[in-house]
Amino acid sequence: MIEKAFKGSTGYWVWMLFLLSIMGVGGLCYVQQFNYGLGITGMSRDVTWGIYISQFTFLVGVAAGGLMLVLPYYIHNYKAFGRIVILGEFMAIAAIAMCLMFIIADLGQPMRALNVLLHPTPNSMLFWDMIVLNGYLFLNILCGWVVLQSEYKGIKYPKWIKPFIYLSIPWAISIHTVTAFLYCGLPGRHFWLTAILAPRFLASAFAAGPALLMIIAMVLKKTTKFDVGREAQDKLVTIIGYAAMLNFFFLGCEFFVAYYSQIPGHMHTLDYLYWGLGHGEEVFNNLVPFMRASVIMGLAGIGLIFVSRAKQSDGLLVVSCLLIFISFWIDKGLGLVLGGFVPSPLEYVTEYVPSVQELGITAAIWATGFFILSILYKVAISVKLEKEA
Repeated sequence: MIEKAFKGSTGYWVWMLFLLSIMGVGGLCYVQQFNYGLGITGMSRDVTWGIYISQFTFLVGVAAGGLMLVLPYYIHNYKAFGRIVILGEFMAIAAIAMCLMFIIADLGQPMRALNVLLHPTPNSMLFWDMIVLNGYLFLNILCGWVVLQSEYKGIKYPKWIKPFIYLSIPWAISIHTVTAFLYCGLPGRHFWLTAILAPRFLASAFAAGPALLMIIAMVLKKTTKFDVGREAQDKLVTIIGYAAMLNFFFLGCEFFVAYYSQIPGHMHTLDYLYWGLGHGEEVFNNLVPFMRASVIMGLAGIGLIFVSRAKQSDGLLVVSCLLIFISFWIDKGLGLVLGGFVPSPLEYVTEYVPSVQELGITAAIWATGFFILSILYKVAISVKLEKEA
């Protein structure tokens, strides 16, 4: 089936060449980082995780979001998701591949990744994060490809694949739960020291992942005539809307606990993220515009997504999903990780600004993810349209 990825329109090849060009520029940036070291980044002694780990954290949620398609389709036999579930599984493959690339980029020297295997430490959450991420990648490749290949041959998928499909459901929850434990298991960082961090991660995952999938589905509908169906579309809108509302409820809980209880460690970080710290000429507030925009876009997206369903407007649906996706990208891809370092446990404020090389490598990894996704979707859609014809 993979040969279908080598046949496409002019627009398809222009898109792939565009992604390759970004990957090439990012590759040059990575060579600079590899030769010089992580000193070329904007990270410092006080901010040891930057945009690489921020993107990793957010993309784990995008990968876990595929659960909201797999669970209804395979467990509850919700046939309306029959055309879109493979897109969710393949999106998880691309997202996990990007997660692993961001981890490699953050290590500085890629060979250091082997230390997790050569010197396993089961008492470390990093060890278990390696297990769940690679396991989830394997499960989605196996399940997605076997099911699609069976459809290509015109037969029902084999029974032996069912246990792996069922296993992928709790595994999807585990990848974001273990990632949350990486943060809330660090007692020196008060902003992350909350028992609802894992539920917050999952709520945002179940909104951001399906939101991105809905945007892609609408693009595919315009460019390839592949339609996921109105029923599946409406059901996905419901999932995105309620998951997004749950995420903001959890965020409100964080504000209540911090300010009602007057917990300094929680208050100072929230002050930095939403209002800024300092006074006079020394004000630290480089994330304030982003975090405020995140709240505004998220709430606007929630309102618009239900309006789009009522009006059956695909254009409004794309706008609402885009607002929700960007909102949660800012929240998890910037504020959550970077905010945990400011102020430091010693009450020092060291702001983080990514270097040009970091931004280049980040753009290249995102381009690589979309490159992988384009290949997988080209195969999947070609198979489905061919069988329907």
